[in-house]
Amino acid sequence: MALLDILEFPDPRLRTEAKPVAVVNDSVRKLVDDMLETMYAAPGIGLAATQVNVHQRVLVMDVSDTQDRPQAFINPEYKVLDPELGEYDEGCLSVPGFYETVCRPQRIEVSALDRDGQAFTLELDGLAAICLQHEVDHLDGKLFVDYLSPLKRQRIRKKLEKDQRRRA
Repeated sequence: MALLDILEFPDPRLRTEAKPVAVVNDSVRKLVDDMLETMYAAPGIGLAATQVNVHQRVLVMDVSDTQDRPQAFINPEYKVLDPELGEYDEGCLSVPGFYETVCRPQRIEVSALDRDGQAFTLELDGLAAICLQHEVDHLDGKLFVDYLSPLKRQRIRKKLEKDQRRRA
């Protein structure tokens, strides 16, 4: 397994829409394993392939308290089961150091393929539902900062650009 580089906002590659995975093969399984290792090391609770500059519809997450229940979702699609929105302070490995309140549906049903290419459907609620929606947004080229006011988004952009210049 290998640690992958995580793209940071405002990198334009984060806006690329991911393509569906045609076949779950060893290459996709290696991507899943590398993404899980990267997510745990970051540390985070979710990671989309777009964030590591791979534009395939693959995401991983683990919202367990003990970080020992990794999940892979290949070609995920979800539907909202309850339109009631919940407010969560979201953060993102691609927007390091920032947490902002975002409203999202709290109960969803997701259908996807697992690491072995087997189809499954799950009902998710609470943090798991929020995390999955956040990661699917990445696959669609969207970030949580897009839910914020233009002023907040610009403030975050300027701070991250300054941090990136300092590290370069």
